This record gives sequence, C-alpha cells and structure tokens, in this order.
Amino acid sequence: MTKATRFALFAAPLAMTGYGVVRYVGRLDDAYGPGFDWQLAHVLGLAGFVLFVPVVLGLRRMLPAGPWREVAAGAALFGLATSMVQFAVDIVQAFRAADKAELQSLQNDFTELPGVQAVIYDFGPLFFFVGLVTLAALAVRAGRLPWWSPVVLLIGVLLPLVTLDLMPVTGVLTLAALLPLTREARREAAPVG
Repeated sequence: MTKATRFALFAAPLAMTGYGVVRYVGRLDDAYGPGFDWQLAHVLGLAGFVLFVPVVLGLRRMLPAGPWREVAAGAALFGLATSMVQFAVDIVQAFRAADKAELQSLQNDFTELPGVQAVIYDFGPLFFFVGLVTLAALAVRAGRLPWWSPVVLLIGVLLPLVTLDLMPVTGVLTLAALLPLTREARREAAPVG
C-alpha cells in the first residue's frame, strides 16, 4: 500500500466527517445555502470523494483477482465519479447563486436534464457505498480486514439514509472500519529478516 493510499485511508473519512459537521452547523441558522458554510461543506465532501479513489484502488490491489473484486471496485469508482460531479456542480452553482431561491433554481435546471437526477443524485452515489462495503467484505474473506469492518461500514453508510445530519457519524465509522488496513500496510512494509 502506497503512502498516498495510507494518507487517504485517514483523510477521506475525516473529510466526510468534516462535510457532515460543517453541513450540520451551517443548517442550524436556517440560512444554509450559497455562502461560506455551504462551500466549505461541499469542498470537504468533494475532497473526501477524491481521496476515496486511492482507497478503493488500494483495496482492489489487496484482493485476489476475480470478477467480484472488479465489479465492486468498478461500482465504487462509478459512485465516486457521480458524487464528485454532484458536489462540483453544487459548488459552481453556489458561486453563481445570489441566494437560496436562485440556488434552487439552478439545481432544478441541472436535475431536469435527462438522466441527471437518477444518475448523479438518486442512484449513482449509492454505487460507491455498495462497492466499498463489498470490497470490505472481500477483504475479510482475503484475511485483510477483521469480520466486523464491513458490518461497521454498512451501519455507517446506512445512517445518511435516515438523515444527512448523521454524516459525521458515517465518517467516523468509515474510518474505524478501514483503520485495520493501516496495520496491514505496516506489516507489508516491514523489512524481512
């Protein structure tokens, strides 16, 4: 596992946690929309999704070759790509919008394009979470993660379906679930003899 992947194992879930915290705090005054808190939350979210790319690729490399590995990694990367588009578009739209009403109008214009709502917002991002949990389950089977890692990860990824206010918990649970990979990486890097 590369140093970049080890860094991303920590940084990606922490960025996800940061997104959730900033989003939650920003919504406390009912003024969450275009502005500093919106932009900071979305930049953290975008950074988290970008940082998950080396995590997914690192997990893929740790697993034995096979169709499940490829499908899970492909699903996770597809979900990451759709999430990155969603967050990047949200950032650009917030820069262009003068207020919440204009932001909503810009978002509606984008989501009304054929396929955008389904692919970029409704279903596409779910592929990342399904792929990541599947990769973690495959890592258990390969002896790279403890049995509880995919369970903790699954709980974490289901929480935002209840409310996005639980995103900070999702980030912390994702970090906890993937943290054993850093021990695995240290063992691989240890000198022989």
